[in-house]
Amino acid sequence: MSEGNPLREVTDTLRDVTTALLQACRARKLMLATAESCTGGLLAGALTAIAGSSDVVERGFVVYSNAAKHEMLGVPMATIEQYGAVSEPVARALAEGAIARSRADIAVSITGIAGPGGGSEEKPVGLVHFATARRGGPTLAHRRVFAGDRDMVRLAAVATALSLIADRLE
Repeated sequence: MSEGNPLREVTDTLRDVTTALLQACRARKLMLATAESCTGGLLAGALTAIAGSSDVVERGFVVYSNAAKHEMLGVPMATIEQYGAVSEPVARALAEGAIARSRADIAVSITGIAGPGGGSEEKPVGLVHFATARRGGPTLAHRRVFAGDRDMVRLAAVATALSLIADRLE
């Protein structure tokens, strides 16, 4: 199986968690949308790597640039300029934009600084903002700072997003 290979162990665990999440969404007849910046579609890729995910995954938005955030999901440029792309207000706007521009019941957004550069004292490498929006419900924001290199930050962000989606199922 995955003996001695840490990356394989992470991949296997991620697949198990994703499969369980898709089954839980399917049982509740809930559709998902993703809005990803620093993960560049890794979350949508993890979800759609599971056979049969098309009955749960409604769509994914990869909005790496500020222009994409604005054009595809309606994030106000003024919000990006005031708070920065890696911020709670932008994460909230991304998740709400994904709900507004899809048929999903739940949307999750991810925006962060995966590194190795781009960080500052105020916004260090590893900082990731998340938001989950539920159609007809509140949008919840979350902030995490992950250790490790670019790959580790991005994988941790995907795992966290999956957990945040699961929290919104109830």
